[in-house]
Amino acid sequence: MSKVLVSDPIDQAGIDILSQVASVDVKTGLKPEELIEIIGEYDALMIRSGTRVTKEIIEAGTQLKIIGRAGVGVDNVDVAAATRKGIVVVNSPEGNTIAAAEHALAMMMSLSRYIPDANASVKRGEWDRKTFIGAEVYKKTLGIVGLGKIGSHVAAVAKAMGMKLLAYDPFISTERAEQIGCQLVELDLLIQQADYITLHIPKTSETTHLINTARLAKMKPTARIINCARGGIIDEEALAVALKEGKIAGAALDVYEIEPLGDSLLKSLGKEVILTPHLGASTTEAQVNVAIDVAEQIRDVLLGLPARSAVNIPGLSPDVIEQLKPYMQLAETLGTLAGQLAGGRVELLNVRLQGELATNKSQPLVIAALKGLLYQALRERVNYVNASIEAKERGIRVIETRDASIKDYAGSLHLEATGSLGTHAVTGALLGDGEIRLTNLDGFPINVPPSQHMLFTLHRDMPGIIGKLGSLLGSFNVNIASMQVGRKIVRGDAVMVLSLDDPLPDGILSEITKVPGIRDAYTVTL
Repeated sequence: MSKVLVSDPIDQAGIDILSQVASVDVKTGLKPEELIEIIGEYDALMIRSGTRVTKEIIEAGTQLKIIGRAGVGVDNVDVAAATRKGIVVVNSPEGNTIAAAEHALAMMMSLSRYIPDANASVKRGEWDRKTFIGAEVYKKTLGIVGLGKIGSHVAAVAKAMGMKLLAYDPFISTERAEQIGCQLVELDLLIQQADYITLHIPKTSETTHLINTARLAKMKPTARIINCARGGIIDEEALAVALKEGKIAGAALDVYEIEPLGDSLLKSLGKEVILTPHLGASTTEAQVNVAIDVAEQIRDVLLGLPARSAVNIPGLSPDVIEQLKPYMQLAETLGTLAGQLAGGRVELLNVRLQGELATNKSQPLVIAALKGLLYQALRERVNYVNASIEAKERGIRVIETRDASIKDYAGSLHLEATGSLGTHAVTGALLGDGEIRLTNLDGFPINVPPSQHMLFTLHRDMPGIIGKLGSLLGSFNVNIASMQVGRKIVRGDAVMVLSLDDPLPDGILSEITKVPGIRDAYTVTL
């Protein structure tokens, strides 16, 4: 009989499911060395956030088939080490969807009717009704930033309450938004027109302080904003100033840039502010849901069935993983690159397998490309299992082609992403040692290893361009690790690819496009 170790507290419902197919040991609070000592006895490991599953623990888990994280994030699991050993890693990306959506809605209603302060007032023995004259949400405009599963549920409930819905999501199609009942608009228009704004997006370099002083100034003075997504999306200092000066009517926050929330001007404000201690997923049902979800996946894998929310490559043997892993990484890297170059809403992804790669199985590479394409929008919520579904829900059409006649490399992969801002294409190949190389960008030949921070320019091939760009970056203390130019003809159009040591500081991209001869510029973070 299989054995499962549960090393963090989980709901009994999950343990009951595991007990159907395995002997279950619940041992919480184990030190790393204690876990290493016993993990070799178990076929599965179920954790929450308390256990850190390192490479050493995975290496010691000689019988492990699956690691299950009862929650969304898997930052405490060395997924790469697990993948190399053929161990499936699963999570529960949707277990807290309803809980998070309902908390955002509860915050909106509480903010509208001053419920927390009114409650405190009555408990103090007061009966001050005039102070707590609120606002109705009926027929008001709700702006939803991010139309994933949580944002979509908020939209459904708000629509039933008679609210008008605006939405901003650069990764979702107009048709999909209309199906949900939302009018898709640009972010600044949403901010200007909404009576309520609710955020449901991941925190990335692009979304950090997305709501800042400038955008707060564009909001209606009667507008209210809710953040139950991730701390740091709102500039909290700017928000506090806007509230104190009466530039907006209210804010309700469940998440903060630094948690627990320390000294903050927000704490000193009155009934126009509601603060809760990151309670979005803190419902009995959500804790039961994630326990059941992950336990069912562990049960299925132990029975030889596929997992539905694997964050790596589900159900493949170590031999197959070793064979496919370099090409999967190539596809995912190119997908991430193509998505960021295309920008905005991607509507079509063309995947072309070239040379010897054209004779291989294509589905894993297509899925990996989609995972990379969607990562900017979904982060850890997208995986090899749900990438195709997520792409379909966002109206992304996928075309797969093969061309064995292209022999530039033994095998190469070409991706072309078409979106609301245009089309960009990128080709990549693997060298003999498995190193990834970018070999073509929008038809221009290059030979560049991908790096974490990259800058791409389209420019005229003319003297002085490289020097001017280097000087400009140097004036902003940006260090160039490597640079290459790709061109088709002398003095024609060309592309420049720069690998940078650090992210490009805000504001420089617009300065780059002002350099005579440079037509466009893009940054990519891998």
